[in-house]
Amino acid sequence: MKRPASLSLDLDNHWSYMKTHGDAGWESFPSYLDVVVPRTLEFLKERNLNITFFIVGQDAALEKNENAIASIAAAGHEIGNHSFNHEPWLHLYSRGELNEEFDKSESAIERVTGKRTRGFRGPGFSLTESVLEVLAERGYEYDCSTLPTYIAPLARAYYFFKSPEMTEEEREKRKKLFGKLSDGFQTLRPHVVNVADRSLVEIPVTTFPVAKTPIHVSYLIYLSTFSRGAAMTYWKSALAACRAIGLEPSLLLHPLDLLSGDDIDELKFFPGMSMPADKKLEFVSDVLAEYTRAFDVVPMCEHAAAVRASSAETAPQGAVAL
Repeated sequence: MKRPASLSLDLDNHWSYMKTHGDAGWESFPSYLDVVVPRTLEFLKERNLNITFFIVGQDAALEKNENAIASIAAAGHEIGNHSFNHEPWLHLYSRGELNEEFDKSESAIERVTGKRTRGFRGPGFSLTESVLEVLAERGYEYDCSTLPTYIAPLARAYYFFKSPEMTEEEREKRKKLFGKLSDGFQTLRPHVVNVADRSLVEIPVTTFPVAKTPIHVSYLIYLSTFSRGAAMTYWKSALAACRAIGLEPSLLLHPLDLLSGDDIDELKFFPGMSMPADKKLEFVSDVLAEYTRAFDVVPMCEHAAAVRASSAETAPQGAVAL
């Protein structure tokens, strides 16, 4: 039988990209959810895939996005929490601010979807011990905010290079965007952690075993702009490496993986946005076909449950695996 592997999508909206990039006008909350959500749901339905969507609370709080977000839950996909304000500097939040952030996001998301969130991914992979403690205290089952890679500083430098108008104050807030060099030493394996006298499952966003280079879909699309064949060879090699070491991967999608610069002119500067939408969808389809061929692809909640069950079988009675 194939091992389980998870698939999720961070539903970052137009305004959240603008906000992180330091662009003016994000406060009006421009949205492309009415375009990307139907396209994504149809794409997943055609491939019989059930995944996890991490929703930004601010989007759920706006009436103009309610139908799009509600349709995700109606289609049977898991709903996760991606914070309320989508600020990749949660490390600057106090415990009170973190609880307020979760109160607002959970309430808004549940009102629209009817689902109480039990999984979290921090924006920009922002994670601290305080965030984990608050998640555990609030009864969350899993977190998936870690990205074990050595290239985070390079990604951040590229982002700053593409954001010349960003002020020093804004850059200071984003100094941990995408993580730090030492994140490359973190484990790739999903595992159970003890925090705040409770336990939750941590499911890292998988990177290439040993090399720790990214393999999420946005990165694969970027590689495909140079050579589609090389990108697919890299992806197949990553899957083979995961299987060889018994690693159950977790693959990440973003809305821009299913959109092009023709859909959102203001985001044309992002890598891969020059690719026509139909070509991009064809490539993503091939990526997911390889994924489902190698693993039993499930939502994050099912992956977390499998990790917890496996941990309980291997840990001494009464203990929690770290």
